[in-house]
Amino acid sequence: MKLAEALQERADLNIKIEQLRERLRNNALVQEGEEPAEDPEVLLIELDDCIDRLEELMARINKTNTLTMDGHESLTQLIAKRDSLKVRMAAYRDVITAGSSAPNRVRYSEIKILSTVNVRNLQQKFDLMAKALRETDNRIQALNWTTELI
Repeated sequence: MKLAEALQERADLNIKIEQLRERLRNNALVQEGEEPAEDPEVLLIELDDCIDRLEELMARINKTNTLTMDGHESLTQLIAKRDSLKVRMAAYRDVITAGSSAPNRVRYSEIKILSTVNVRNLQQKFDLMAKALRETDNRIQALNWTTELI
């Protein structure tokens, strides 16, 4: 099984687990004399099976990510780099948006609002981060589709 396939299965399991939780909530109580639409005991067994499979996949994915190298960086390092780039870009995007907002003035006598940041420089940095994010994500995706799950 390729790493990418394991990642897809993990995502599917997370969705299925959430659906099972919802079904369990919907069948946890019934009016006296009524039967639940689904047997909670059967749902719990299915939930436990899914969680056990998820645990196994997560351990194997994490081990694979740690041991898979691309140059001098592990897949785990690349994922951390990608995630930190996303956080950094979101913060820069907020500053760029706030710093480039045009103030609304009705009269000339109103207080003038000025940007305290160099939006052009921030946008250039943001563009470089976006390029780095694309390149990093491409490396991760390539590894995901070529690496066998350990």
